[in-house]
Amino acid sequence: MRGFWIQQLPTIGLVCGFVVLVLVWLRWGLARVPPISAMFVSALGAMALLLIAMLTTAPWSVACAVGAVALGMGHAGWMLGALAMRPRPPLPVTQPARPASPAAPAAAPAVLDRKTLGRYRVDREIGRGAMGAVYLGTDPKINRQVAIKTMALSREFHGQELTEARQRFFREAETAGRLQHPDIVTIFDAGEDQDLAFIAMEYLKGEDLQRYTQNLLPVADVVRITARVAEALAYAHSQGVVHRDIKPANVMIDLDTDLVKVTDFGIARIADSSRTRTGMVLGTPSFMSPEQMAGRRVDGRSDLYSLGVMLYQLLTGHLPHRADSMATLMYEIANQTPPDVRNWRPEIPEVLARTVALALEKRPESRYADGRLMAADLTTALALVGGLPPPPAAPEDGLPPNSGGFDATVKINRGE
Repeated sequence: MRGFWIQQLPTIGLVCGFVVLVLVWLRWGLARVPPISAMFVSALGAMALLLIAMLTTAPWSVACAVGAVALGMGHAGWMLGALAMRPRPPLPVTQPARPASPAAPAAAPAVLDRKTLGRYRVDREIGRGAMGAVYLGTDPKINRQVAIKTMALSREFHGQELTEARQRFFREAETAGRLQHPDIVTIFDAGEDQDLAFIAMEYLKGEDLQRYTQNLLPVADVVRITARVAEALAYAHSQGVVHRDIKPANVMIDLDTDLVKVTDFGIARIADSSRTRTGMVLGTPSFMSPEQMAGRRVDGRSDLYSLGVMLYQLLTGHLPHRADSMATLMYEIANQTPPDVRNWRPEIPEVLARTVALALEKRPESRYADGRLMAADLTTALALVGGLPPPPAAPEDGLPPNSGGFDATVKINRGE
């Protein structure tokens, strides 16, 4: 008997080695590749092992056969476990049957049927974003008008993800609320009312810069506004806060009162939460930096890239990168140098063109390291642009000159 086991030692050793390799793949490999790719690799590996088992003799044939069976059963077990751990929607509660009302209205969107959110009185809807609506409200304690931005977290997240998103919401709202700068919108409060999280902030009576991507402002105004945004971002970055969604729609202005306010600090990061583990990112594709588009860690230099895109668009009426598909846009942002702004407007001085180009550098270390540096270059350029001719009129057909871009905030799933 002892001689038999000694003869089987090579087979036992090989079997144990193959099983260990399968366990390593199941433990550390499956979680790091997309599900379809993982299934393909496991199936290909099992078929290869079975083929080797058919073409060889013991001990390799036995070890390969055992490895193929272990790989197939292990992958199937991993998939069943992953499905079982998915968060499930709560079971509906059975209610006693009631006679239907003859004039029962259709279910209204969240909040539209409410008069209050937390302690705030809701007056009317004034806008909509990627994660919810914005309302004009009133703080009854001091009779102050506020803008209330809502986020329906329970619709976007479930189970543990919802808990993490809720924690992220209040943490980011608190961080953004500590920013005290004349060109950053003031956040007064954050809370949750039933299924809606909300942020109460300063109500601004100006307009955002989006309309001026078609009806262009004078170059001097564009440079002056962008310099103030760069200073505001420098302050926020010094406080450890990265915006992540700088674009014309998130900058409010009032030319009559010289108002410039950056809005929506922290919103993209609130929504990001645990979705980053599955490749889900919230942002505005045409304004995202190469590192943000790739899902890498971002810092203040990513905001300055987005500010460079905004400056480019406000100066020319065009986005630096335009594409008909998200894949093409991602490739262009990562690899292609945008056209010089003077291709669209030759009268723009070289110092301003250099500032735009430096902000749009692909590598973060090649861009402005600080918003104050960008603001200083813009201030230098300001002395040269005061006498430029007025910008060209908007096209008569009314079509936006940046059509073909992706300039709305969306969720991007890089796993698709």
